[in-house]
Amino acid sequence: MDIELMINDYAIPWGIKIALAILIFVVGRMVVKGIVKIVRKLLGRTGKMDEMLINFVASIINAVLLLFVIIASLDQLGVDTTSLVALIGAAGLAIGLALQGSMQNFAAGVMILVFKPFKSGDFIDAGGVTGIVEAVQIFSTTMRTGDNKEMIVPNGAIYSGPITNFSARDTRRVDMVFGIGYDDDIRKAKTILEKLVAEDERILKDPAPVIALSELGDSSVNFVVRPWVNSADYWAVMWDMNEKVKLAFDEEGISIPYPQMDVHLHKQD
Repeated sequence: MDIELMINDYAIPWGIKIALAILIFVVGRMVVKGIVKIVRKLLGRTGKMDEMLINFVASIINAVLLLFVIIASLDQLGVDTTSLVALIGAAGLAIGLALQGSMQNFAAGVMILVFKPFKSGDFIDAGGVTGIVEAVQIFSTTMRTGDNKEMIVPNGAIYSGPITNFSARDTRRVDMVFGIGYDDDIRKAKTILEKLVAEDERILKDPAPVIALSELGDSSVNFVVRPWVNSADYWAVMWDMNEKVKLAFDEEGISIPYPQMDVHLHKQD
């Protein structure tokens, strides 16, 4: 009689509850899996979101929905889910405060992956580092400097300041300044600069290069030379032009003065 009572009062009701909890969990997992799959397809169709960001968003949605499924299953078993939800909320708040800096990096990483101010292979100046982007991740960006150092830069530091992308355009302008002495022939110097620019095949004809006398400085007469080149030729053209101008000026007897100061001494009796 006691066994029959236990079966009727405890075993059967609890068996039904456990079976329903398991059913809720199994069906809930299937529904969550379907929702996550749909979200992946919708995000992928935009063509603007990085695959890594899609995976991360899908993982977050999967975790949140599974948490609701687990809470629903526990509620079916008679567990006080109100206290559980409050505990999870308090834990989430504490974790959020503890990882405040990481959350800033995460938010910045999402913005970078969505708006794409740069991509892998671009040469940029951001977050106090100048180098080539090797990998863009959720919390940080890996860059390689000119002397082959690997730099891990937090995304928060990158997105909180200006981002200069030197690879964003196909062409760049090379800005150079060459000074000559006040006693030198400015027409001759300008002719030499025009000749050197015209002879360099890497310099583009359109836009036309600018060669002009820009300043009568304290110690020199300064010319600006501003040719346009393909981005890949920027540094080579600048370095070669500096060398060619120095050699040409030396051959033609045109001086390149350096800052100097005349000091006059007066002798008093």
